[in-house]
Amino acid sequence: MALRGVLVVELAGLAPGPLCGMILADFGAQVVCVDRPGGTVNVSGLSRGKRSLVVDLKQPQGATVVRRLCARADVVLEPFRSGVMEKLQLGPEILQRANPRLIYARLTGYGQSGPFSRVAGHDINYLALSGILSKIGRSGENPYAPLNLLADFAGGGLMCAMGIMMALFERTRSGKGQVIDMSMVEGTAYLSSFLWKTAGTGLWERPRGENLLDGGAPFYGTYRTADGEFMAVGAIEPQFYKLLIKGLGLKSDELPNQMSITDWPEMKKKFADIFAKKTKAEWCQIFDGADACVTPVLTLEEVPHHHHNKERGSFIIDGEQGISPRPAPLLSNSPATPSFGRNPLAGEHTEEILKEIGFSQEEVDQLYTDKVIESNKPRANL
Repeated sequence: MALRGVLVVELAGLAPGPLCGMILADFGAQVVCVDRPGGTVNVSGLSRGKRSLVVDLKQPQGATVVRRLCARADVVLEPFRSGVMEKLQLGPEILQRANPRLIYARLTGYGQSGPFSRVAGHDINYLALSGILSKIGRSGENPYAPLNLLADFAGGGLMCAMGIMMALFERTRSGKGQVIDMSMVEGTAYLSSFLWKTAGTGLWERPRGENLLDGGAPFYGTYRTADGEFMAVGAIEPQFYKLLIKGLGLKSDELPNQMSITDWPEMKKKFADIFAKKTKAEWCQIFDGADACVTPVLTLEEVPHHHHNKERGSFIIDGEQGISPRPAPLLSNSPATPSFGRNPLAGEHTEEILKEIGFSQEEVDQLYTDKVIESNKPRANL
């Protein structure tokens, strides 16, 4: 696998950090998650392929354990607010002094500097500060966040994984690690560069929800079907729009021009009335395989069974019979090989990891006595 031999130390956190660590693990990295005492491993459910070490970082001995681990690591991934790791004596200056090749990834909402760097926040706050939230929502309604996908996972976890990849590549030339300051606000804004680069083109000049790509156009949106399901329509180009009109049983010469914005509200009503007369399955029969850019809105339960996804093997079943997306992208020579086992228990690999990095049994026993570490082995099913 592409990242075979890379050791990643992931400090336990929420959402974006675990996704970043899981991506690295899926593509071959050895990921050790440092979990907190008394907690449960990775409440985000993104522990696939990782091992868990429970250490109390608030105790000096706990920080010493992590420093010894990081001395052998290639990457440290930490999700805390600015200054937290420095207070624990685990900041990049200390860790990179002992390990100059270490890549230190700091994944936070607002970044390591600025007035908000020590302020709490969540996906919706980062999305708001990036400017992107102002562009998402229906006409005349409040902006709304698309779950917590944009800032947490795309602008945060995925962008951070990309930064780690670039730092690992750069290290092959310089031999040195570096610090990655990954702000979810900035990651989300960068992800949305298209909005800035198309400013002044007329694409976004109308109020939110009334433009070409935000729900204003009748040919770019979703419609309810007769059985209460939905179809998605994205027929922007004229040749695709022509096929949409044909599939709906309409005649182009009897309709307004596709780009007549003043007619869009009426056309949306017309399309809605037509889609409401057939079921989702019936519309799939009409549009499946056609270049009309019309597809069913699949539920999570339906997605793995769709014929396209089945043929590509786009979804996998893990050892607990849970369905999840296969890692992407597909690499021809070094594809990801995700673990099919269950997620680790918090502290399941504590002793194993400590002994790998040179701790003696006597040292391990003392750490237990001092309540610096915890272990949690799975019980055998009799």
